[in-house]
Amino acid sequence: MSLIRRASFSSLLCSSAFMLFSQSALAQAGMPQPSAAQPGAAQPGVAQTGGLSRTMVGKADVSVPGREAVVAKVEVAPGSRAGRHTHPGDEISYISEGEVDLLIDGQPPRTLKAGESFVVPAGVIHDAHNAGNGTVRLIGVYVVEKGKPLATPAP
Repeated sequence: MSLIRRASFSSLLCSSAFMLFSQSALAQAGMPQPSAAQPGAAQPGVAQTGGLSRTMVGKADVSVPGREAVVAKVEVAPGSRAGRHTHPGDEISYISEGEVDLLIDGQPPRTLKAGESFVVPAGVIHDAHNAGNGTVRLIGVYVVEKGKPLATPAP
């Protein structure tokens, strides 16, 4: 990866973290939260299944033509699975709370804890299982093709 792309990616991650923590600070201060049409609210096409929710925090163009970065807060309820799915781009996620079993096709299962991160390449089928008693919370950054659904169910 070129130095310019690394710098752009680092800038994107820092900006994403700033947006996420700014949103949290507003919530804690009792400030009004965004409406459903704005970042920070659950979005149509962004997975909201039985035990999984993704709440979009931000979206921005990136240096790769035809791609955008989507930043989301993701929660997996106790005893739930995300469900086998793919993304039209890379997923870069950080576990902020809890412990989750990450199941990526072709790889052995991995148990990840708060403070750890993972990357799932574009188009790779994966799932996450929360076998614990508490909600798993993570911050997901998806660098995906514009105009495609963020996640697509897989068999």
